[in-house]
Amino acid sequence: MDSISFETHPSRYRHWKLRLPEGGDLPAGVAELLLSVDESAPLRPGYTLKLNSYDLSVDIELADAVERLRFEHPEIGAVIVGSAKDRIFCAGANIHMLASSSHPFKVNFCKYTNETRLYIENASQHSGQKYLAACSGPTAGGGYELALACDEIFLIDDGSSTVSLPEVPLLGVLPGTGGLTRVVDKRHVRRDLADVFSTLAEGVKGKRAVLWKLVDQTVSRSKFMPAVRARAQELGKERKPEKSIVLDALLPEISETTIRYRHVNLLLDEKARTATLTVHAPTEAVTALDQILKAGANWWPLRAFRELDDALLRLRFAHEKIGLLVLKTRGDAKNILACDQAIATNEANWFVREVRLKMARVLRRLDQSARSLFAILDSESCFAGSLLEIALAADRRYALDDSAHPIYLQASQLNTQFLTANGRTRLDLLGAADKLTQLIEAPCDAAGADELGLITVLSDEIDFADTLRLAIEERAALSPDALTGMEASFRCIGPETLESKIFGRLSSWQNWIFSRPNAIGQTGALTLYGQPERPSFDWRRT
Repeated sequence: MDSISFETHPSRYRHWKLRLPEGGDLPAGVAELLLSVDESAPLRPGYTLKLNSYDLSVDIELADAVERLRFEHPEIGAVIVGSAKDRIFCAGANIHMLASSSHPFKVNFCKYTNETRLYIENASQHSGQKYLAACSGPTAGGGYELALACDEIFLIDDGSSTVSLPEVPLLGVLPGTGGLTRVVDKRHVRRDLADVFSTLAEGVKGKRAVLWKLVDQTVSRSKFMPAVRARAQELGKERKPEKSIVLDALLPEISETTIRYRHVNLLLDEKARTATLTVHAPTEAVTALDQILKAGANWWPLRAFRELDDALLRLRFAHEKIGLLVLKTRGDAKNILACDQAIATNEANWFVREVRLKMARVLRRLDQSARSLFAILDSESCFAGSLLEIALAADRRYALDDSAHPIYLQASQLNTQFLTANGRTRLDLLGAADKLTQLIEAPCDAAGADELGLITVLSDEIDFADTLRLAIEERAALSPDALTGMEASFRCIGPETLESKIFGRLSSWQNWIFSRPNAIGQTGALTLYGQPERPSFDWRRT
């Protein structure tokens, strides 16, 4: 999977069509994202993407479109997610792709699709871009999960089109865990009806789908698109045009051992099953709003966190055996704090706000990494403000206590806003929420940070290197399955939200089910899908 690129552009889309109102038949402020999957263009050979079924390449384009709509088209208030193909919306994840994929790829694929759907909900909640699903035909599995991520769902009433989550009865797996969670937590479908629905392979249509709250409205074929567009116009309302920001390509330099960006470097050690990710502070802080808008996609907070996001995705899919990610920072902390202050000062500006929201999404992607995270705080570090969040997200923090080369930590107002999946700050998760004001007012040295409970291991210059080496070797030698479950549990502390439920279940139940013979064994349901043989189950409940 080394050839996967998570960067694309609407001009290169193979599976989606992004339509904007300029010069077309769309109402002002309304865009359309139409699914038109190219059957002959899967991510890898071996399957065809029939019936608008999707693989990772389809979702990479969707994630790109959602992000570009936020930065490049802030005038858009509503997005219609529909199909460019007749009598089909989306058949969900391609089953033959799933059946032929490795276990880690299956789980990472589900994780990525769930993150993309959460980004749709994030755009609705924080950017005012409402999404409306126009299900103009059968809507199954991951296709219905995509619809569930939208604010409202319209289903065509043609006597045959249904919505369904058929994974349990047909494949012996779960609908990405996001499907089950959204049905009951977001759409508030009754538990007993959700049970029937999720075991009904043929799905639910028409008035019954509305009655069960599975969709919001059904419309006849002749009136379907006019009704969808009218409702989209009501949902989004035309917004004042803003100066758009073009997201340019990151174009990292990639070798066997390194992935190098402008502000982020990823050093890979496949033999030791470790990687070192280093984020560099800006060499100068751009803080005036006019200069921020002029810098656009090259403004450090946006560029650096886009690079961090891309590095995390490449690590996730292309380097499955890397089990430990060592987190470092380099540069001048004052420039980070100045950028953070500029974000706090100019929060009313749409672009600055979108940058902050992007940074938060990337940090949550870091939280969801199935890798152990060790932050290294040494004399060259600059864990301050927004980059302090990276250290706080780590499973452990190792700090060098050297009076000749002191380290300092300092918070900013942004540390109150980078929320985790359950809405709490990372300082709160460490039991140090009451220390925030102190950390904002003045930098804190290693010993002080240790007293505040922010350091896992504090070591002097004599023992630091050996302590760190032993810790890394010991961690890399532990069972990756046990570590993934343990880390996911410890990173989701406190009350659950829709997002934390989805990823908690994904890391445990979906991970487990995708390795069970009832799904992927020689006679498992996923293995035998589409063949005349019936699956044979191990009937023991565990």
